[in-house]
Amino acid sequence: MTNYYVYYRVELLRFAEMRAKVEKLFALVEREAGVRGRWMQRRDDPSTWMEVYEGVRDTVKFDALLEREAVAFGVARKVERFVCA
Repeated sequence: MTNYYVYYRVELLRFAEMRAKVEKLFALVEREAGVRGRWMQRRDDPSTWMEVYEGVRDTVKFDALLEREAVAFGVARKVERFVCA
């Protein structure tokens, strides 16, 4: 299984807008991929946020889903993928 870490910067003025988009994405991801995401804020930089998705089984489907939905965010998103050693 693969764990995904997606991070990006959000202007504080856009926080409420972004939160709504993330919650919509989390519901979609849970429905389509069976994975519940978590949204985290960097401790020393309140403009940096991260989505965490753990235990993704179908990475091809998940990659396509994230890529398709990222367009709505309007920010540059960096996706990192990790597997257990």
